[in-house]
Amino acid sequence: MEVIYEDNHIIVVKKESGEIVQGDKTGDTPLSDHIKAYLKEKYNKPGNVFCGVVHRIDRPVAGIVVFAKTSKALSRLNEMLRKNELHKTYWAVVEGKPAQPEGTLECYMRSDGRTNKSHICPPSHPDAKKAILKYHTVATGDRYSILEIQLITGRKHQIRLQLSSMGNPIKGDLKYGARRSNPDGGISLLAKHIEFTHPVSKLPISLTLPPTPEMQKILPQE
Repeated sequence: MEVIYEDNHIIVVKKESGEIVQGDKTGDTPLSDHIKAYLKEKYNKPGNVFCGVVHRIDRPVAGIVVFAKTSKALSRLNEMLRKNELHKTYWAVVEGKPAQPEGTLECYMRSDGRTNKSHICPPSHPDAKKAILKYHTVATGDRYSILEIQLITGRKHQIRLQLSSMGNPIKGDLKYGARRSNPDGGISLLAKHIEFTHPVSKLPISLTLPPTPEMQKILPQE
């Protein structure tokens, strides 16, 4: 487990593709439990260790995830998340090249719990939720492009669905139209950057991960 940042109130880690942030019906050990074990050993803590889940990213996605080490931090971060004050930036390797190098994607979408898949739907659908993101092209290769995405709303599978709907599915994302899977079973989407105000100190926090080796191959070489 790679710890990106840690203080008395929060811990920020890099989630690997395939890991789950929070326990689910699979019964696999979630990242939150790994963090509890890490904190228990590092600080020699007796009894239960607190680790609050602030936000999640999909299982096949890698990148930055923030957890709370105190209940005070968790409640404040949850409120910040509700107000859209955690600013997240993603990089995606997508098939092809977007028709427009940058733009705003806006639609209404719904989530189907039975199939664990989201769909674009009319605004009149009873489960419709508005979804907005901004993207711009970072680099293009022969077959793939790298897009930088800023989420305006945070819907289930939003990036995956909206990029697929404009004809550029994320590499490896079979569920949303990719031609083939990635060797590790993940998808080429990275939660690369996050900015927020520390819930206790009120100081600005800005954290960034480097591009993946796959992305490095597409980026222009200096």
